[in-house]
Amino acid sequence: MGARERAETVARIEDCGVVAVIRLPDPSKVRAVAEALAAGGVKALEVTMTVPRAIELIGEIAPTLPDGFVIGAGTVLDADTAHAAILAGARFIVGPVFRPAVIGVCHRYGVAAIPGCFSPTEILTAWEAGADVVKVFPATALGPTFFKDVRGPLPQLKLMPTGGVSLDNAADWIRAGAVAIGVGTALVDAKLVAAGDFAAISDRAARFVEAVRAARGKAS
Repeated sequence: MGARERAETVARIEDCGVVAVIRLPDPSKVRAVAEALAAGGVKALEVTMTVPRAIELIGEIAPTLPDGFVIGAGTVLDADTAHAAILAGARFIVGPVFRPAVIGVCHRYGVAAIPGCFSPTEILTAWEAGADVVKVFPATALGPTFFKDVRGPLPQLKLMPTGGVSLDNAADWIRAGAVAIGVGTALVDAKLVAAGDFAAISDRAARFVEAVRAARGKAS
């Protein structure tokens, strides 16, 4: 049952191809941001633990999301935090680093584990430890060619870049073999949020989704 639930979550993330990384100083804005992203077609929302009251927010938002949408927790550094986020309703757990104990907790509860890794050795180690997707971070320092090079001898890997992903290079990551892209400030711009311009966030979300679809050769 757990493996099936994890596979369903990963399939939803892959289907959309965009994970919105929500990292805001004002927790009161998170629900409006989530709604704006959903309106633009982004169906995977990652609330980072750097957001005040992050666990509570996940608990509030998770039951209200439309069918097909998944919410996860980001910047998770330890098993206890992962457990708390899962109990609140997170369906995937993302970390900036690889922690085997976090993967263990995720699998115990049927939740997808997406640890952060950098080198090919670390990526493969995390994959063999049960990572459902490996977040390559910081991707800024590597570029899409890195994905193509790594997946040449290791085509079984599911990789997702985070850090430095923008509308200008989103398609490049997908064409290089990324199953999805993690997008932070290029999608959830703090200035737009502060100004209450959620329509602009919806527009950005739609443009990222379309860039992924185009890179995959799918009609809009």
